[in-house]
Amino acid sequence: MKFVTYEDETGSMDVGIVNKAGNKAISLREMGLECRDMTEAVAVMSESKYFEAAKVLWDSQSGRDICSVRLLAPILYPAQDVICLGVNYKAHASEAAAYEKEAFDLKAQCPVYFSKRVNRAAADGEDIFSYPQLVEKLDYEVELAVIIGREAKNVKKGQAYQYIFGYTILNDMSARDLQTSHKQWYFGKSLDGFTPMGPWIVTADEISYPPKLLIQSYVNDELRQSSNTERLIFSIDDVICELSQGMTLNPGTIISMGTPEGVGMGFNPPKFLNPGDTVKCVIENIGILTNKIV
Repeated sequence: MKFVTYEDETGSMDVGIVNKAGNKAISLREMGLECRDMTEAVAVMSESKYFEAAKVLWDSQSGRDICSVRLLAPILYPAQDVICLGVNYKAHASEAAAYEKEAFDLKAQCPVYFSKRVNRAAADGEDIFSYPQLVEKLDYEVELAVIIGREAKNVKKGQAYQYIFGYTILNDMSARDLQTSHKQWYFGKSLDGFTPMGPWIVTADEISYPPKLLIQSYVNDELRQSSNTERLIFSIDDVICELSQGMTLNPGTIISMGTPEGVGMGFNPPKFLNPGDTVKCVIENIGILTNKIV
């Protein structure tokens, strides 16, 4: 199933699913649930009775025409910072170190974690402000984002999949000049609008585990990144198990699994983004996330 956050013609926000035919957005209210946002919906859906009830709606023709609503980022206001993986594809690690050895030459003996502050996640089709007075080296990073479905603490190896609600696409927009000059990544990754996400969450039962999905990005229709999520250095299982030994991962937690090679800084000369550029992020069996730089 595809879970969505959307806005109707009155500007009211709701949480629901896209039906099996793909032509309706069906509010969870139709099954008697009053969820304020997707984080709350994810926690509720961890109970099998509600998930099974949603499957009944999924096969129906109730709800609003999908073309009559505006899809928002599925988790519009994350409850906590997004947990991100740095240099988690081998080829990307090489291109990053070649661009700025001091900032990116990281030994892959342990996962590299950093957080990304999200004031409000940007939706598919939403413009991304380029901050021309602040940023000169704006970059894109297509990533598979994992959504935690139920409280995860002390997860054992081989059991991480039981805690996953679903997956979405995340573009880890990055100001490389801020990222490298500050010698840490938080500010350069966290400007307002720098977390496009969506267009929905595809539930974990729809995708074989561990995911082996084609992952790509395009800039102005030029293919830039093309890899597969099976090439992660540190797997989803590794990450959830390790983090949960010392951190409680709450329902709705977003873990972004890193980007493959082909980002702007990886070219010689670099191909950074400019106003007017369009970035399209594609992950097989999930969808397409498209944003214009302004």
